[in-house]
Amino acid sequence: MSTAEIKQTKASLIEWINQITDSKTLTAIEALRKKSNNDWWDELSDTQKEHINEGLEDIKAGRVMTSKEMWDSLNQS
Repeated sequence: MSTAEIKQTKASLIEWINQITDSKTLTAIEALRKKSNNDWWDELSDTQKEHINEGLEDIKAGRVMTSKEMWDSLNQS
């Protein structure tokens, strides 16, 4: 979608929302808005967060390798 198309879609949606009088429809739109504003981090389990944080610590400590190095090590096994 181009920038112009995005702007037109937004304008069209704003106009449509301004005309809605049905509370159920407005509630559904509000729920969608709240859901789309959630931070994906909040949706992760504690275990997933721990694994990500461990990976970030590995990067900080220099415990990294290139993809080629990883594949080469697997092929040597």
